[in-house]
Amino acid sequence: MQNNKANSTTENPRAKKHITSVLGLTAALVLGAVLGNKFSLKTDLSSQSQAATGANITTDETKPLYWVAPMDDNYRRDQPGKSPMGMDLVPYYGNQNSSTVDEGAGTIKISSQVINNLGVRTATVTRGILNTKIETVGYVTYDEDKLVHLHSRIAGWVEKMHINAIGEHVEKDQPLYDIYSPELVNAQEELLLALDSNISRLIRSAENRLIALHVPKSTIKTIKKHKKAQQYVTFYAPQAGVVESLTVRAGLYVTPETEMLTIVDLSQVWVKAEVYERDIVQLAMGDDANMRIDSFPGKQWQGKIEHIHPMLNPQTRTGVARLHFDNANGLLKPNMFANIVIAANNNNDTTVLQVPREAVIRTGTQNRVVLALGGGSFKSVAVQIGRADRNNIEILSGLSEGEKVVTSSQFLLDSESSKNSDFKRMNADENSPVAISLDEESTKNPTQKTSPSTTPTAMVHGTVISVMPAHSMVTIDREAIEKWNREPATVDFIVSETVDMSLFTVDAYLMFTFEIRDGNFVIVNAMPMTKGAMAKGAH
Repeated sequence: MQNNKANSTTENPRAKKHITSVLGLTAALVLGAVLGNKFSLKTDLSSQSQAATGANITTDETKPLYWVAPMDDNYRRDQPGKSPMGMDLVPYYGNQNSSTVDEGAGTIKISSQVINNLGVRTATVTRGILNTKIETVGYVTYDEDKLVHLHSRIAGWVEKMHINAIGEHVEKDQPLYDIYSPELVNAQEELLLALDSNISRLIRSAENRLIALHVPKSTIKTIKKHKKAQQYVTFYAPQAGVVESLTVRAGLYVTPETEMLTIVDLSQVWVKAEVYERDIVQLAMGDDANMRIDSFPGKQWQGKIEHIHPMLNPQTRTGVARLHFDNANGLLKPNMFANIVIAANNNNDTTVLQVPREAVIRTGTQNRVVLALGGGSFKSVAVQIGRADRNNIEILSGLSEGEKVVTSSQFLLDSESSKNSDFKRMNADENSPVAISLDEESTKNPTQKTSPSTTPTAMVHGTVISVMPAHSMVTIDREAIEKWNREPATVDFIVSETVDMSLFTVDAYLMFTFEIRDGNFVIVNAMPMTKGAMAKGAH
């Protein structure tokens, strides 16, 4: 049967032709697939070659520009190794393999591993209402509208004092003192004569004279009723309050120029807040204020600004914002010290561009932020700042809404970006220690492209000797600075406002970075350390 099938197949021309067509089509498909794969592979290789050529690097030849210490970008080597602190050096690739658009000079790129190790965090530039809160101090004083000075309208002798000490509380119409005055006796006799004459004009004139001399109306009624002049006239308190001053005693001869005493009503008080010159311009009448007194922990008083003094104190360069508070319970006493928080422009609903306060790097001559460009790329840019509240700070120029800025570890990124940036922080002396150190590093690593740092910077370990929190100053027994050939020494440092002051406690051992600014040593970064855990020395 098999032979018959073979013979039938051989002898059938149509079957033979069909088999030939199938074999040819199969061969063509196989050949086409092979050629297609070769063409596709060639095309892919060509594309990869062109991409590598455009980036000036090939896949097999990707190589870091240099290796850098994670905690000190000034320490660089041309091969892997350990930093002076014992940490692994991190490879730096520059803009290699970057898929981001070239953002110009100053753009740097770091790996995701380094980003995670540094703890880089970002925030979005937003637009919103800036709730500026001005924290200041002040003092309680009496309401000057409720202060009464008492003078005698006539000359005479103080016969009796009904009050005897400063601070005594008096009620309205309470007796204060008795006076004997010949002039006052004569005025009473004139009233009696006018009453005897029964001439209404003379009576009114005599009564008005006694009223002008501050003789109480009750005393005038008594004189008219009993038809008899009083030798001693009692004077009464015109308002309730506290005796603020007392200058007379019984038996003293007084004249109209003599100030007898002063009475102040403390049911309402003023609080005068001392506000710095830069903040006083932000205040307006009606701004809300919150006051706390150390004598009453947990208690707060709510008030509003009632007056802003138009002049500054020439000694302190501060202005005065006056607040008003009810004091019916008498808790607030004149000359108490107060902590005050004022919500400046609380009625202003204008939105402004803002970023978190910690994102702004302040150098004294320029303010900067580090932009997160995506894909591990970062760039330091200059910004102009405006007002600030507790959490955010206004950006006047340099950023746009929606951009991302770095809020942690930005100092290391800023330092790296600024070395190749299109702006310089300061003009450095060519002979400065940092410039010399960088020049030496460039000689060791010719592939590294750096420019001398504009601000002398060093990282060193040290032990805190003393702390002055109010002045943001610390005294540290620092170790040797090897790159500057400096021996260990005890030095006074200023702590930048961006550094947590609570890190500096007596006997604390720290690793810190400081800059030399206008002859001052300013700490710009700090980290608690354990003695002996890492190699010591400055880098």
